[in-house]
Amino acid sequence: MLDYLDKFKNAPKEVRLVVAMLEHSGFEAYIVGGCVRDLLMDRVPNDYDVTTNATPEQIISIFPRTFYENTYGTVGVVTAPESETDSEKLKKSIVEVTPYRIESEYRDNRHPDVVKWAKTLEEDLSRRDFTCNAVAYNFTRNEIIDPFDGIKDIKDMIVRAVGEADNRFREDALRLLRALRFSGQLGFDIDPITRESIINNASLVKNVSYERVREEFCKILMTKNPKNVIETAHNLGLLKCFLPELEKGIGISQNQAHKFDVWEHNLRTMQHAVDKNWPLELRLAALFHDISKPETRRFSHEKNDYTFYGHEVVGARVAREIMERLKFPKDDVEYVSTMVRWHMFFSDTEQVTLSAVRRLINNVGKDNIWDLINLRICDRVGTGRPKEEPYRFRKYQSMVEQAMQDPVTLKMLKTNGERIMSVTQETPGPKIGLVLHALFAEVLDDPTKNTAEYLDNRAKELVTHEIDTLKMLANQGKMGMEEENEKKVAIIRKQFHVK
Repeated sequence: MLDYLDKFKNAPKEVRLVVAMLEHSGFEAYIVGGCVRDLLMDRVPNDYDVTTNATPEQIISIFPRTFYENTYGTVGVVTAPESETDSEKLKKSIVEVTPYRIESEYRDNRHPDVVKWAKTLEEDLSRRDFTCNAVAYNFTRNEIIDPFDGIKDIKDMIVRAVGEADNRFREDALRLLRALRFSGQLGFDIDPITRESIINNASLVKNVSYERVREEFCKILMTKNPKNVIETAHNLGLLKCFLPELEKGIGISQNQAHKFDVWEHNLRTMQHAVDKNWPLELRLAALFHDISKPETRRFSHEKNDYTFYGHEVVGARVAREIMERLKFPKDDVEYVSTMVRWHMFFSDTEQVTLSAVRRLINNVGKDNIWDLINLRICDRVGTGRPKEEPYRFRKYQSMVEQAMQDPVTLKMLKTNGERIMSVTQETPGPKIGLVLHALFAEVLDDPTKNTAEYLDNRAKELVTHEIDTLKMLANQGKMGMEEENEKKVAIIRKQFHVK
């Protein structure tokens, strides 16, 4: 036990202070839940929860700065000094303190009908979800309270419901998903009895608000191995209750370019985005990118293979419907549906033009184009091919980079045709264009000349020249423009190792 107790030495001073002030005021106080579990596992907790036998009113009376905006007794204690105004520092300084409580009558499988303050810590721990989260620690006595053998389950890497599993899941059906999330997040197995209870109560997740389901699902996607978690969700009958569209890909074989069915391919594509530590939105796009292949699959006798024409168009609509159903923010919905819609860009680099690339960039946005490239990389790996970026993908990348570059054009000059006509009093005609190109030739040779003052004065001189002379000077400008653009393209192609 002493080995475990050493793990609490580095708990934040703010948390220690809150616990000490509660005890100084004559109350019990412990850190509890996920923070204790994480410390025992040598993980850095995201936050710290304190539990106490003080009521919310008593907690508020002890601390000078608090807020209390819920029905579950949790009081936010602000430990930062009153002089602190930085919002991030203020947020980090908050320690949540909750009275011991018991809950009863969960008629909607979501919220307790009655919340009462408990008299003992053991009563409070008994209403928690899993044994690994039902462990408390007291700084003063250097004591661990573990009535449900949570430490043993942490050591054995087991997710086990506290008490009767059926009761815990019927109290709050979101715990069905939380069990899977903790399994993926911590690398734990789900104990057999808890697992059986999840199967028996899976349909209860339909009673949970879409917002809460979405939040838990996103946390699952941010674990290290969500592929395994989603497979488990399917095996336990949970996935069909909130994401049935994904299961339609099971057993749907693809064309010869793919080793796996649609289900396995989608999961592998998503997992590669996870392995690359790419953000949540891209993981979602990877998971949904081929979600509509089942309904678009057709057998082509001509090709002697399956086709999936238009699956990206249908898939964009389905992805949007899923995300709107789960109450994702509008920006996330737009991003994912756009990624799914355009993930099939370019199949033949020899036939792709820069204008086509520019149209693609316009469709997905400059900020998203590289995410789309990354999605295609995930898609490729999801087919079972080991190489992320063969020549074709590097060619895509070079073309995108080229299309993203501002070309060397007359627009870079600190003048234009209208200005030249104004300062020279020259009438509209071919001479104005020739003067512009002649000025451009000079700026290419010496960029310091690209000032309005110099160009105005030089334009006055150039308009006095004969047309033939201007044509010669202008051709130098045109040739220089082409050379500069070719140099930029050569650098880009060298960067991506393509010709």
